[in-house]
Amino acid sequence: MYAVIETGGKQYRVEVGSEIEVEHLDVEPGQTLELDRVLLVADGDDTAIGRPLVDRAHVSASVVRQDRGDKVVVFKYRPKARRRVKHGHRQELTVLRVADIVHGDRSAAKLAEAAKTERQRLLEAAAEAAAQRAAADKALAEKLASAQAQAVTAGEASSGAAGSAAGGSAAAKSVAGEQGGKARTAGAKLAATTGEKATAGEKRAGEKPAAEKPAARPRIRAPRIQAPPPEGEAKPKSRGTRKDT
Repeated sequence: MYAVIETGGKQYRVEVGSEIEVEHLDVEPGQTLELDRVLLVADGDDTAIGRPLVDRAHVSASVVRQDRGDKVVVFKYRPKARRRVKHGHRQELTVLRVADIVHGDRSAAKLAEAAKTERQRLLEAAAEAAAQRAAADKALAEKLASAQAQAVTAGEASSGAAGSAAGGSAAAKSVAGEQGGKARTAGAKLAATTGEKATAGEKRAGEKPAAEKPAARPRIRAPRIQAPPPEGEAKPKSRGTRKDT
């Protein structure tokens, strides 16, 4: 629910709990006042428009403080006349907090309180339901933890008994295995010794005497025989002799 009010020649849209800055009013902080110049009131789909004001409507507000607006600088000058004028201004304001909007027999403050009460009731109901659910979840978690602990204890006991029986059979198996291992080791050593002897005999039997190399033959160079020259040709000169001149 909201309303449009007029004060100080300006219009403001207000709701319950909103703060507005209006033109200066001669009131003290903490004082309560009613603004009866209401131009419009809207409540959901119902809207009342004043001509110019809404009948049986007013807005209640409390004075928060007296304040001043931002500084405004006003500068005036006249060209070619050497006239310069500068002024500063801060508007006096009154801060109001809207407490209620009344239209006929309907009050925005009462509607807001009822809605707040209903919302608070729903929140409390949701919190209670959440607490109950948390308690139920905690009980279920404790039950599951207890059952898991019992199962773990039973498993440890059964595994301990099985481990003892398995330990005895494992010891017997290890003794038998050691004896069999010793027997296999002795047999392997005997077989290895026999095999080494047989291999040495085969090597000696298969060895052949080294073949003697034949004696080297003496290399005989055949004499060089020249064919006799044909008849009518001069005997060629020997290359190995040189006559002295």
